[in-house]
Amino acid sequence: MLPYNKKLVSNARNLRKNMTPEEKHLWYDFLKRLPLNVRRQHNIENYIVDFYIAEKKIVIEVDGVQHSSRANSVNDEKRDRDLAEWGISVLRYSNESIRHNFNDVAADILSKLEIKFSDLKPIK
Repeated sequence: MLPYNKKLVSNARNLRKNMTPEEKHLWYDFLKRLPLNVRRQHNIENYIVDFYIAEKKIVIEVDGVQHSSRANSVNDEKRDRDLAEWGISVLRYSNESIRHNFNDVAADILSKLEIKFSDLKPIK
């Protein structure tokens, strides 16, 4: 069982209601179609991850430009190490990649999840 911080529940709920345009695009146009349960803005330990696929122990993070600063990069590295201690791998994609290379991002995620495009649920 992964650690859970009850103090982050309200913040996670708010983040789900106010996803960035790139998070919405990835969620509504791709992740919802996966044949796996994907949790949005999920609380793990002292972190809220953008998307979590428990069955594969994979976190998907959508990084805005603020993640390119040295301070945030160091924080991201620590977060990734902390999650790795729980056996969780982190996949990071920039907002720019999602906006301009969406198909490549989706293909990379499918590859990491070992899922074929044909396994995706149909669009409703």
